[in-house]
Amino acid sequence: MRTLAFALSFLLLSSHALALDVAGVNVAPTVSARGKTLALNGAGIRKKLFVKVYVGSLYTERRVTTPAQLLADPGEKLIRMSFVHKKVEKEKIIEAFTEGLANNSPGVARSAEAKAFLSLITADFVAGDTVDIFLSPDGTVAASHNGKALGTVRSPALVQGVLLIWFGEKPADGGLKKGMLGQG
Repeated sequence: MRTLAFALSFLLLSSHALALDVAGVNVAPTVSARGKTLALNGAGIRKKLFVKVYVGSLYTERRVTTPAQLLADPGEKLIRMSFVHKKVEKEKIIEAFTEGLANNSPGVARSAEAKAFLSLITADFVAGDTVDIFLSPDGTVAASHNGKALGTVRSPALVQGVLLIWFGEKPADGGLKKGMLGQG
């Protein structure tokens, strides 16, 4: 009985130890999205100049360590942005996404689907806010802000384009890219 109690205590303690703290943000080891449990692949900090903007976390069904593996992976994916900067205006977020798409997927950047995706961002983000971008192999891109659904766009090309914002040749932040791929 004593051994069983010790084993249960160890399991409870070890599950809490898997949570990760990045810049004061508790990054969960798993998330549930659209009926799937996704595991933390990696996390990092998005910086603009010297300012910490958000903690970015990548959740996947299978562990990936390179952009090629990520793009080829047929599983569900979720990118979580946990904002730490006091306020980021919606125009700045839209501008950053637009630039990321243009730098890594110029054809997608000009598409109606990209415009529809960008139109989902209707509010500023403040410290403590969480934005989730769910990416499905069926071509679904769904966004939520603090758990409230912002909308969905269906386009396999947009799924790839959104991933390339963070994981393309010209990522939004090289350090964040490494962190989300579990290399940092």
